[in-house]
Amino acid sequence: MINTFLEHIDACPTAHHVVDRASSFLRQSGINQVALDSGFTTEHLRSGFVSSGGTIIAWKNAHSIAGNGIRIVGAHTDSPGLHIKPNPDTRTLNWHQLQVEVYGGPLLNSWLDRDLGIAGHVVLRDGSTSLFASQLPVARIPQLAIHLDREVNDKGLILNRHQHLSPIWATTALSVPFESWLAQQVSVSASQIASWSAQLVDTQKAQIIGRDSEFVASSRIDNQISCWAALSALLGVDSDQPMMIALFDHEEVGSQSSQGAGGPMLEHVLERLSVAAGSSRSDYLVSLQKSHCVSADNAHAVHPNYVDRHELNNAPLINEGVVVKTNVSQRYATSPQSLVPIVHAAATAGVNLQTFSSRNNIACGSTIGPITATRIGIETVDIGVPQLSMHSIREMCGTKDPVDLVALLSAYFSRS
Repeated sequence: MINTFLEHIDACPTAHHVVDRASSFLRQSGINQVALDSGFTTEHLRSGFVSSGGTIIAWKNAHSIAGNGIRIVGAHTDSPGLHIKPNPDTRTLNWHQLQVEVYGGPLLNSWLDRDLGIAGHVVLRDGSTSLFASQLPVARIPQLAIHLDREVNDKGLILNRHQHLSPIWATTALSVPFESWLAQQVSVSASQIASWSAQLVDTQKAQIIGRDSEFVASSRIDNQISCWAALSALLGVDSDQPMMIALFDHEEVGSQSSQGAGGPMLEHVLERLSVAAGSSRSDYLVSLQKSHCVSADNAHAVHPNYVDRHELNNAPLINEGVVVKTNVSQRYATSPQSLVPIVHAAATAGVNLQTFSSRNNIACGSTIGPITATRIGIETVDIGVPQLSMHSIREMCGTKDPVDLVALLSAYFSRS
């Protein structure tokens, strides 16, 4: 089963590609798209999905939300990285370069000396959107030779975000402008392009590695692994219980957008389903109190070379089970009450649970969990797969834990 995750991640270099792939699988399973600018009807209660940009929300069995509430698995489709700026073309001596903007909090050094492609989407003047991903490496950010920075190994690499991250992609005097190259990728003329979004991506494929093939090495493990697991569980569960996945864009930059978890998209979908089912506003609010949400996002596994950065009583190990993340400052939404459905699901699925709590002198990250709990008032628990090299261009996790996450979420949706 882990090979299907590798296929997923290779096919999804951007958040928009995640949505496109998920949409295709949902349609193949008989789950049809509902336009956000149209009304929901009773026909849509059986199943459906909506999408906007890099965000997709899909559901099954929504007709019984009023009586049972709904179980939701949330995750995020975006990853930290380097995005191409508008008017990116620049030239230094005979080097043709592209100006980039840092998205989220990537480990910048990991982007050096990598064979990079460019992926994204183009919006044409007729309003249609075309996805693209270069099939071959086209850019590289070369590191300065050690002969010109003799102290780099002792004092550490310091990168100026504006000066040192512009990739090289040509030298010829006749090099085409970026937007002309972009037009070639989607087989249109540059005059047909209204706008676009593009980012650098690693061209190395996801791989299983290790002496005993125990690990996955890939870009974007955080957090496409949770997107893949959530979609796999939704499509694989044969149950009449209400269930939903909500895969959001923009988590890595704070979720504060119309397509992020901080926007109204999820609560609007839930309310529109409630209205389609004939529920009153009071019924809808009661149904939220019967509902539950899992925020699935990866956790920091113990790093063997930096054991001092972990609180070892609550430090998860790779290939030892799904992680429950807690934080009393509400950086994670887990509470004793919200954890109960996951404990039941883990017992049903035979999945081991681990815990993560950060050291008091090291701040932890956050997820869409607290945002969802705050916006909608649904009991929420934060869980995830343990990994190393989080926010690197090349991350690492175990081969067993992602499969366990699918099993756990499947049992969670089944309410068994």
